[in-house]
Amino acid sequence: MKKISVIYWSNGGNVEVLASAIGEKIESLGAKAIIKHVTDAKVEDVLEADAVAFGSPSMDNNRIEQHDMEPFISQFKLLPVENKKIILFGSYGWDDGKFMEEWVERMKDYGFDVIGSLAVKESPTEEQLQKAKELAELLTR
Repeated sequence: MKKISVIYWSNGGNVEVLASAIGEKIESLGAKAIIKHVTDAKVEDVLEADAVAFGSPSMDNNRIEQHDMEPFISQFKLLPVENKKIILFGSYGWDDGKFMEEWVERMKDYGFDVIGSLAVKESPTEEQLQKAKELAELLTR
């Protein structure tokens, strides 16, 4: 059984809604979803997983959350992620969601195989939740 970690940071709940939808889809396809707020996550949750989903809102001048998510993500710069499949998801409000493009490129630079991403403005719509589930399905293949 594939093990897929879904690690996120959420304040207003929008990213948490996406994380839940992704986790539910993973489980419905027969894989094991480990869903954790980043404050409860460990490097091993990523390194020992078959695939990963990271989620964060855009904050602090179009960047991922800086207090918890940024330090967690930064750890993977020098670790052997070996082209592990990953999706990135998040939300934004006052900006244009450009943080996601930069985050995708950064994860590629770290050695991850970014197979998809989703940035939603404010709360996810039903269509965007469906897109999140489609991305989750890609992780289980």
